[in-house]
Amino acid sequence: MLQGVKNQLNVTIKTIKYGLMREMINKTSFIMNVIFMILNNASFIIQWIVIYSLKEDVGGYTFNQILLLWAIAASTYGFSHFIFKKAYSLSDLITNGKLDSFLVQPKNVLLACITTDIEVSALGDLLYGYIVLIISGITVSKFILFTFFSITGAIIITDIAVLLGSLSFWIGRSDMIADTGNNLMINFSTYPDGIFKGAARILLLTVIPVGLTAYFPVWIMTKFNFKLTFVIIVITVILTLVTFVIFYRGLRRYSSSNLMISKI
Repeated sequence: MLQGVKNQLNVTIKTIKYGLMREMINKTSFIMNVIFMILNNASFIIQWIVIYSLKEDVGGYTFNQILLLWAIAASTYGFSHFIFKKAYSLSDLITNGKLDSFLVQPKNVLLACITTDIEVSALGDLLYGYIVLIISGITVSKFILFTFFSITGAIIITDIAVLLGSLSFWIGRSDMIADTGNNLMINFSTYPDGIFKGAARILLLTVIPVGLTAYFPVWIMTKFNFKLTFVIIVITVILTLVTFVIFYRGLRRYSSSNLMISKI
């Protein structure tokens, strides 16, 4: 079993590596995509600089905590979209019968299809996250926690994308539902949870797991909490297992389009 996991990991790493090499053929385009994404993200911080020049805190967050929130949101998005880009177009793969080529490959179908391509601009998001982390005041412990929560956050938002995309196995096209859900995860993660009240706040900390990907990590990096860290780890593992189960149950309902397209 361990050997199988190791082989699958090697295949996934090589797939990402070759995807990156393919994108770097045009180095100018590659670099510009990354740089402009960093600049695009940086522009949003200006609004917070203006807001904090008028107020000392927003929703109970200091300016440094807002920086951490934006950093973790950007790096989480970057990790997920760079490595698991196709998770965000899974509905299209299912409804148009484009999973055929993955079914005949000697590797995990889900991992094979969601890692088959990379999003270059997502590297800009990832780098931006670490740049903002440095600006907010970096320490060794904060760097380790930040990297750890960026990875768990990326896994969680990828799981959500796969679950929403997998709805297409049962209800046909679910791309609108998936896009809405994925956008909610990203948009809410850039605002402090303190500005949301009542049912909205409860939803963000439970049903829409923005708390797990953004709010809890900021709290923990501000003041370490082992129990909360453990909760994030446990829920990440459970959600990932549920995602694989749902996808493979849906795969039994998959209808081929008889497309003969090879994936290397």
